[in-house]
Amino acid sequence: MSPALVKMWIALASIAFMFISVFSIYFSRYKTKNKLLKFISALIAYVLMILAGLIIIFVVFSGPVQE
Repeated sequence: MSPALVKMWIALASIAFMFISVFSIYFSRYKTKNKLLKFISALIAYVLMILAGLIIIFVVFSGPVQE
């Protein structure tokens, strides 16, 4: 697989992390009554959002791939 395709899959994984974090935050705020489950799902969501942001920053600032 070429380096450009690897960067594409990494970027798509970070977008998936963002979608998972959005649904997890929604679940923790509106659907969960248990305090511990609220905390765990919110923590997972924020960790995934931070990780996705760092990955996107890495992909954007690493520049174009030379073939």
